Order: sequence, then C-alpha cells, then structure tokens
Amino acid sequence: MPINRKRIFRTAPPVPTTIYVRPGYNRVLAEEFEALKLKRVDLVKDKVEAHSQGDLRENFGFKAAKDAIRAVDRKMTALDRFVARNTFIEVDPSAWLNKPTDTLLLGHVTTIEKRDVATQRNHRFTFLVTTHGETASDPDSGIECLPHNSPLATAVLGLAAGDQTQVRLPAGESILTVLSIRNPTQAELGRLLSEIKPPEIEDEGEG
Repeated sequence: MPINRKRIFRTAPPVPTTIYVRPGYNRVLAEEFEALKLKRVDLVKDKVEAHSQGDLRENFGFKAAKDAIRAVDRKMTALDRFVARNTFIEVDPSAWLNKPTDTLLLGHVTTIEKRDVATQRNHRFTFLVTTHGETASDPDSGIECLPHNSPLATAVLGLAAGDQTQVRLPAGESILTVLSIRNPTQAELGRLLSEIKPPEIEDEGEG
C-alpha cells in the first residue's frame, strides 16, 4: 500500500520558533507582502468602480471585489502573523558540504528506517535535512528534502547513526532508526534546492 507522505511528513502547526532559511528568504517574504498590498489597492479600485454601477443587491462585480479584498486581507494577516511569531536565521548551504557528521544536523543526508508500531511495517527513506519549506526530490539519488521543522526531522535531529527513538508522528506511533549520516554533494544540492518562494500559509480565518 503506498504511503501518504503528506500525512507522515507534513509540517507541524505553527508555533513561536526559530526557522532556518536560505539567504534571501526574508526578502521574498517582504516582496510577497508588498505584492499583496498592491493587489489590494487594485481590488479596492474595482470595488469602487463596481459600486458606481447601480443596485448593490444584484451587483456581482461589487460582491466579487469585496470577497477578493477579504481573501487578500486574510493572506496579509496570516503572513504578518507568520513573520511576527517566528525568528528567521539564514543559513548558507555551502557549509553543508563538509560539516561534522557525528550527529544528525541541518544540512546532512540521512537514511532513516521507520517502523509503524501498529502494523510493524518498516519503511526506509533517504533525506536531506534542509531549510524551511523545501519539498524537492532528486530522482538520480532518491533523496528527498525534509524540512528541519517537520515532525520527523524534529524527532531525529541530534541523534547519531544507529540511534533509535520512539515518537508519535501525524500518521501514528513509530520507531525511528538513524541508519547513516553523511554530507551532501554539490551536485545533490544543485538538484534539490529549488528557487526560494513565499510560504504557503494556511488561512487562519477571520477574528
């Protein structure tokens, strides 16, 4: 049966924390917020224009602009909360090429065995423990990105090769074994690290 990876490795709910990001991430956050502000200005113009066209009870353009403004406002509020509640530390991936591999750290490539306690099924994965928001995979090596603040990464960071830990992941109780730790190659980083993009922030609703 195929594994629902999104369920197993999804990012934990947002809480005040330190998030490690690649250089330029803070600039991307600021650019995203400015883009939302400009979009809101245009939507307000559309709303004013629609308002001038008559009966608001049947003015679908007015209603659409009003709903769109609310959606942008929610995104701006969510982004503002995301920035306010977290501390962002920029990390240069070039430092990952030769860092010590005694224990599992951000920037290491690791192979992990995951045993589901309920089913006793074993699954083996190879990950690059990487900065916030990375989700790429490398078809040449089979390595997947594992964001450092995901539930799985949080459970194994700091462990040595051969160490085990039992944790409750979103998919259930699991026993994790760190099988190996190594540095990535430059070619692997080139294939795995994608263009920096704004975060996908869940709508927290109004209120």
